[in-house]
Amino acid sequence: MPTPEMEYVLEAASGAHFSGLRYVLLQSSESEENKPKQPFVIGVSGGTASGKTTVCDMIIQQLHDHRVVLVNQDSFYRGLTAEELEHVQEYNFDHPDAFDTEQLLECVGKLKCGHSVQVPIYDFKRHQRSSDAFRQVNASDVIILEGILVFHDQRVRNLMNMKIFVDTDADIRLARRIRRDTVERGRDINSVLEQYAKFVKPAFDDFVLPSKKYADVIIPRGGDNHVAIDLIVQHIRTKLGQHDLCKIYPNVVNLHITTADEQIRGMHTLIRDCEISKHDFVFYSDRLIRLVVEHGLGHLPFTEKQVITPTGSVYTGVDFCKKLCGVSIIRSGESMENALRACCKGIKIGKILIHRDGDNGKQLIYEKLPKDISERHVLLLDPVLATGNSAGQAIELLIQKGVPESHIIFLNLISAPEGIHTVCKRFPSLKIVTSEIDVALNEEYRVIPGMGEFGDRYFGTDD
Repeated sequence: MPTPEMEYVLEAASGAHFSGLRYVLLQSSESEENKPKQPFVIGVSGGTASGKTTVCDMIIQQLHDHRVVLVNQDSFYRGLTAEELEHVQEYNFDHPDAFDTEQLLECVGKLKCGHSVQVPIYDFKRHQRSSDAFRQVNASDVIILEGILVFHDQRVRNLMNMKIFVDTDADIRLARRIRRDTVERGRDINSVLEQYAKFVKPAFDDFVLPSKKYADVIIPRGGDNHVAIDLIVQHIRTKLGQHDLCKIYPNVVNLHITTADEQIRGMHTLIRDCEISKHDFVFYSDRLIRLVVEHGLGHLPFTEKQVITPTGSVYTGVDFCKKLCGVSIIRSGESMENALRACCKGIKIGKILIHRDGDNGKQLIYEKLPKDISERHVLLLDPVLATGNSAGQAIELLIQKGVPESHIIFLNLISAPEGIHTVCKRFPSLKIVTSEIDVALNEEYRVIPGMGEFGDRYFGTDD
């Protein structure tokens, strides 16, 4: 394990290379697994058109199994006054004073504390912020802060866990800037060159280049340097893994991470959208439920079995677990029954109804389970694991009925960290299979970002 003083410089004569890597060993709280997870904040700086956005996009794509948000320093440009607009050619957009650093600090600070923020939208043609529109940015595992001057202010640097400087040849940067400003921002070549000579290059020499010394990682050639980006992503994964619930609790299976399937993230995007139609919500929820059920079945015990194929050959395979049943927690859990029946022909399904707030002190309202449930493996069905209280009551009932704790697999679509902690600490031998782990519970004990009242949305009673 490298020490904070160790510096590794990886140079190659040709091809992609990685230089200026300085590992910053972060303070971890591995022993405090209940402590709220702190997001990993990455600063990405470099000259204008150096390829910072490309580097950020590549990091985001490789970190597909984590929630990543990108915050651009350009969003925090100050809107120009009427007088400044009259002389816009004389305004220095590359000077630190052109940015509202205080608001940037406030936004990143809130994200680090797990709160969502509204990031301004800046119009580069009008040189003004939109007065009635913002970009909603939610709390995430990784926050990438990108901009030419994100290393200039020490207060901003102090928020970062890793600082990356994208180092690209000045001629290449100028050519990219000309193409970007003429195509995307409606400027003519002469004004771009004049601005570059008068403001951009001096600001780079005075502010951007000196901040290079603060970088932990220096990437020559930006997005072309795949070796550097691969090493960065590997380092980030290591740091995030210190707080990964699936590492704390080996009996938790996060289907999104296990399969690395972007279809899962896509379907979650659809069913979490409050504007989706009921028909589409049910359709994509059923697809996700089917994936969770099939993955859960893969964790059941099996025995080896040989069969004769139509060619007369012997095929050695496996025989499925015969003693199996499902138990749905009414009523949201009933949405998962069809997928289970489709995968397991003729399977028995029991029911448990638990009142969240209790009924004269009795949370268990109704239960109907197979008489021989103690001899079976049980797939417990509930789309959302929030506080874990209802799940705990249901699991306790199954154990009282004689079901070994290790014979229970709890299947759900989303889980809150608080619920995982509650269930896994109380029932360490039980397995949880979920398609995504959300950020947290809010003050009303609702999963955030969540998907609302799943049962109401699925069964159409949310009108």
